[in-house]
Amino acid sequence: MNAEPERKFGVVVVGVGRAGSVRMRDLRNPHPSSAFLNLIGFVSRRELGSIDGVQQISLEDALSSQEVEVAYICSESSSHEDYIRFLQLLPPCCFPRFLNAGKHVLVEYPMTLSLAAAQELWELAEQKGKVLHEEHVELLMEEFAFLKKEVVGKDLLKGSLLFTAGPLEEERFGFPAFSGISRLTWLVSLFGELSLVSATLEERKEDQYMKMTVCLETEKKSPLSWIEEKGPGLKRNRYLSFHFKSGSLENVPNVGVNKNIFLKDQNIFVQKLLGQFSEKELAAEKKRILHCLGLAEEIQKYCCSRK
Repeated sequence: MNAEPERKFGVVVVGVGRAGSVRMRDLRNPHPSSAFLNLIGFVSRRELGSIDGVQQISLEDALSSQEVEVAYICSESSSHEDYIRFLQLLPPCCFPRFLNAGKHVLVEYPMTLSLAAAQELWELAEQKGKVLHEEHVELLMEEFAFLKKEVVGKDLLKGSLLFTAGPLEEERFGFPAFSGISRLTWLVSLFGELSLVSATLEERKEDQYMKMTVCLETEKKSPLSWIEEKGPGLKRNRYLSFHFKSGSLENVPNVGVNKNIFLKDQNIFVQKLLGQFSEKELAAEKKRILHCLGLAEEIQKYCCSRK
């Protein structure tokens, strides 16, 4: 990727919340992957005019422009409410329209809130011959790299992962198994495909509190528990405990600051645009993403059936 690019892909960023702002920053900075990309503008329901010299363009212009070849769909949970509502005005979401218009798409996770919708979108991308890339910056964190090294080659006996944070509105960000899918992705990436044993959801909406408890098992029948607990006063934190035949791992030590993880994700996306990922690598990634979305949907149905 260090060679001088023969061409640049025109990019539009859809949504200018936290993730969209970081994406625009990375596109403007002189990084190797950014040399292959040309930021043309951004799309937002709000009338913003321009941001740091980057012009706002309409959704219709972004879809019809021959200059725009790539869309970054930045709808992460910390995006502004107006942006979330903007996406809701374009059911089921706006990036199928970009795929239909013949654009490559980078989308923040989760790409959809159902397995069937994700499968349809991948089929559409393949029909159009376009790259559909779901961002997973949690796999680019220093903590995950540490865990991956610690776990490799070990036989898991049992494990647990608890995530705590402040309140989160399900209406805006999806069922907890979807809004917390990055933790599920960690578990699947560390221990392989998982099966659902049971799940419960405790809610006190008047207190803005919820606790989802999921019991999973590995292909070797080792139990794994995943808990998402959110409410006022709860600090954003991750607690884990993995027990192996050869010892235990309790939480992750301070392994350094996560630097430029969105830029690292962009590097991966550009490699896909340039055809530098093998079919085997792309198939493995797609299988993992669809497995996690399928599990999240199964967890949601299990919890809802017991209300």
